[in-house]
Amino acid sequence: MLATSNSRQPFHSQPLRERLVKKIAVFADVQNIYYTCREAYAKQFNYRRLWQQLQEQGSIVAAYAYAIDRGDNQQLKFQDALKHIGFDVKLKPFIQRSDGSAKGDWDVGITIDVLEAAREVDMVVLLSGDGDFAILLDKINQDYDVETLVYGVPSLTAHALINSASLYQAIEQPLLQ
Repeated sequence: MLATSNSRQPFHSQPLRERLVKKIAVFADVQNIYYTCREAYAKQFNYRRLWQQLQEQGSIVAAYAYAIDRGDNQQLKFQDALKHIGFDVKLKPFIQRSDGSAKGDWDVGITIDVLEAAREVDMVVLLSGDGDFAILLDKINQDYDVETLVYGVPSLTAHALINSASLYQAIEQPLLQ
């Protein structure tokens, strides 16, 4: 279910003419979406269906999927599928620390790319439930008056992020596979 905040028009109720000219940039926090969909639904997110939904709203002029490179074959197939859909896949190496903890976070990279794209597009679409991005959405809403749409698993998406977005789309069927 799509919800609005900041008293903007619902995503699907805008006139068709207006939606067709909308320039959209998509930023997917792949690790966050993978783990939240797995935890909440024991399913995977359907990036192809997302792409189809967004194409109905305008022109996707940039799309980035941020992932961690563990070098396994299954992951390589998934990354190839994302590329085939239209995503530019950005990879960071998986780092295992000596204390057993792991590092592989794309928050700064996503933030930089969103800030650069926000001045060129009409809508920024963020796939993540990470509340750290709330400040980013507040900033681009204020500085660029860009529409922001967050896709996240309802029970695992930070309320601050939902409140900072112009629009929120719960990840549920038919976006699961």
